[in-house]
Amino acid sequence: MKKNKKLQNWVNEITQMCKPDKVHWCTGSEEEYNLLADLLVQNGTFTKLNEKIRPNSFCAQSDPDDVARVEDRTYICSLSKEDAGPTNNWEEPVKMKSILQNLFNGSMKGRTMYVIPFSMGPLGSNISYIGIQLTDSPYVVCNMKIMTRIGDKVLEALGEGDFVHCLHSVGAPLEKNQKDVPWPCNKTKYIVHFPEEKQIWSYGSGYGGNALLGKKCFALRIASVMAKEEGWLAEHMLIVGITSPQGDKKYIAAAFPSACGKTNLAMLTPTLPGWKVETVGDDIAWMKFGSDGRLYAINPEAGFFGVAPGTSETTNPNAMKTMNENSIFTNVAITPEGDVWWEGMTNKKPPLLKNWLGHDWTPESNEKAAHPNSRYTIPANQCPTIDPNWEDPKGVPISAILFGGRRADFIPLVFQAFNWQHGTFLGSIISSEITAAAVGNFGKVRHDPFAMLPFCGYNMGDYFQHWIDIGKMTDAEKLPKIFYVNWFRKDENGRFIWPGFGENIRAIKWIFERIDNKPDNFVESAIGILPKADSLDLTGLEISNESLREILTIKRNKWIDEVTNIRNYYKIFGDKMPSALIDELDNLESRLKVNP
Repeated sequence: MKKNKKLQNWVNEITQMCKPDKVHWCTGSEEEYNLLADLLVQNGTFTKLNEKIRPNSFCAQSDPDDVARVEDRTYICSLSKEDAGPTNNWEEPVKMKSILQNLFNGSMKGRTMYVIPFSMGPLGSNISYIGIQLTDSPYVVCNMKIMTRIGDKVLEALGEGDFVHCLHSVGAPLEKNQKDVPWPCNKTKYIVHFPEEKQIWSYGSGYGGNALLGKKCFALRIASVMAKEEGWLAEHMLIVGITSPQGDKKYIAAAFPSACGKTNLAMLTPTLPGWKVETVGDDIAWMKFGSDGRLYAINPEAGFFGVAPGTSETTNPNAMKTMNENSIFTNVAITPEGDVWWEGMTNKKPPLLKNWLGHDWTPESNEKAAHPNSRYTIPANQCPTIDPNWEDPKGVPISAILFGGRRADFIPLVFQAFNWQHGTFLGSIISSEITAAAVGNFGKVRHDPFAMLPFCGYNMGDYFQHWIDIGKMTDAEKLPKIFYVNWFRKDENGRFIWPGFGENIRAIKWIFERIDNKPDNFVESAIGILPKADSLDLTGLEISNESLREILTIKRNKWIDEVTNIRNYYKIFGDKMPSALIDELDNLESRLKVNP
């Protein structure tokens, strides 16, 4: 096959710098995947799971120092520091390139460099883009095969066109006759983005979004820059199609910080009879305006890379079905039968396991069976709830956008923004309790605007303005309506008030009705449009009137405190903070003073 000239030159350049023993151009075939998986088994990286229980599936255990995104080592090296903004780490690009070139020099000695052509989104879609990842990790190739569309067909679609450059090395060169380790990595780690050049350089980590460069690095950090330049949205959002008992179908996108119920909502099993939820994507949405002026979204990924602990037949039965075969698990425990297990997977704990550290584990052990950020990599097309239009090149039309976080107090179950600008304000004030998906400060509440704090590839003040500008690019009635949800409100005893999971369809039913402007099902409040208590369908749900009142109540004094908190947070964006959002905050404060 004729190869793109720019690509061939780049591969030659990186080969000279990294000095791999071999270069392998990935075809994307099943045969190639199986050969690489066998290689990983031989090397001790993969354990093959029981073929009768979980066919064609593997478990990998990482180095204990390489278990999550390393946000403190993640950089946006724009030409100007101001363009990176206060929420990103920045270094001068020429200086950073020099540091990286020294690290990458000879970094692939003794290894094979794999060339992975990959498409983010369905081939042929005007919303999709192509990247090329160069990596010395066969583990990465196998995961990228599940998570994206890779191989010869991508090279054909690329032709002589442009692509995002993604360079990755685990940073563990091998001397002649040196034995490899099961999980090669380096204590020195860098995940670096050069937005003007549309380049990603990742060194030292073999784990997750640090190494699968199509994931957060391309699909959000670089794509968000492309979206700003070209007038579209690259967002940390799930996409679902929801069909009512009457057969009316609407598509909704939702942005929640990690481990706040995103995958659960993406694969929701509704408890209300006659309602159907179908999955387009569980993590990332790219949205462009169609010829009709509406926003259309694709899921740029081809798989789900989810947090394993807490995933079960109760919390997410569809995810459990999706991972029945052809899956990769990382940092989970292995049962004596050759299957996987993690905390929360079953009510009864197995009597004996090999935990993620390779130690014998029993229910009395002090160690965790699975790392709190352990993962599954599973093909989206195996999901029983996959939407029939999930790979439609046109994308799916978005009728509503949901924001939400994990807050135990004062934020109601669900409310609607007054308009797009107010909805942008709600996106900018998302805050959530920190989870294991990121390193540090576990349990502390942090601001995570649009659930994009670690993922926005440029100044977040400019990102807020981009959202405001998007709202002016079409007629107001064609824009998705915006809502805020909070499934995690607790009572005075620390118990969740709302049952969550499949019951969330009740809040979504109200959202569905608001999209259609149903009258008499809402009340206006200081913070937005709230459901009337009798407008939530609670058929068959045991929840007291007192609890219902609690999760729909505006706690005025706590919201006034929150205004102060938000005002202080906004200050970090300085002159880049859009005046329109400061006006929204001022208006909220005024409404709270006169109208609880």
